[in-house]
Amino acid sequence: MPQATIYSVAIAAGVSLATVSRVLNNPEKVKEDTRERVLKVIKELGYRPNVIARGLASRKTTTVGVVISDITRASVSEMLGGISDIALNYQYSIKIFAIHEDMDVIDSVQKIVSEQVDGILYLNDELSDKRVLDVKRILDQNNIPYVFANVVTEDEQTPVVSIDYEKAGYELTKELIADHRKDIYLLSTARRYTVNEKKEAGYIRAMEEATLEPKIFRTSGDTTVNRQHFSSFFADKKVDAAIGVRDSIAVSFMNIAVQNGREVPKDIAIAGFQNTKYATLSRPMLTSLDIPVYDIGAVSMRLLTKLMNDQEVENIRISLPHFIVKRESTN
Repeated sequence: MPQATIYSVAIAAGVSLATVSRVLNNPEKVKEDTRERVLKVIKELGYRPNVIARGLASRKTTTVGVVISDITRASVSEMLGGISDIALNYQYSIKIFAIHEDMDVIDSVQKIVSEQVDGILYLNDELSDKRVLDVKRILDQNNIPYVFANVVTEDEQTPVVSIDYEKAGYELTKELIADHRKDIYLLSTARRYTVNEKKEAGYIRAMEEATLEPKIFRTSGDTTVNRQHFSSFFADKKVDAAIGVRDSIAVSFMNIAVQNGREVPKDIAIAGFQNTKYATLSRPMLTSLDIPVYDIGAVSMRLLTKLMNDQEVENIRISLPHFIVKRESTN
């Protein structure tokens, strides 16, 4: 049996091609009895609209561009899961674009714009506030709806879905202070960006409130690099607790601590951020600040669909809840 086409639907329903197209793309513009007749024929014939044809008719591609920095990160892949689930519900296709650290962000975003996507989700949590505004300017100039997922910016007009990273850093540090730890290091990144700056601000506030000295050790998110940094860490530093701004950094540090004769958590308590698979694979298992990355992806995609369809949005800056998952690396 030949596949049904929009032409066969129009003939069977006794309407024009334009009417069938309106039923598919703008059903509210078609009289109810006509709409029901066309939908009945579509169901009877088993007609499946061609996504590309629908995009041409509505001047939309039904495609969302998702910008990432590193798909190998556990948090990124989980966030993509939330995005794809919601995109499927709304019949959007996903197109992934990678903008690595060494690439020109502005030039890369302009190339993505030329792909004629309906909207853009920007997932890179390693952006500075200035870089967020640069990306925002390009997208605004091209009238492309967008949402920054798991990104922090002070700009009140930028659609963002994230958590309160300063509060998270504060609460995680307070947990270690409550365990009578005094020499608490924050293991952050050498490269500065807004998300980690917020974590650092929360850590510093908690330490200063407890009249303890904040100690930030800057390293790399690349474990092959930070292992070398940590190898000499215990030679000249007094430390009884540490917080990694990523689980991978915390676990890397914990491995070196154990190699240097430190017992976890008796001698040193260690915690991380993101609650990724690394937290449960480590031994002892890692206490971690749970960031709901799947939900961030799903909520970001839902917000973007509203913006793409000019629906009313009460709040374009959404902060999702977080919590601490306590495991064996802390008391």
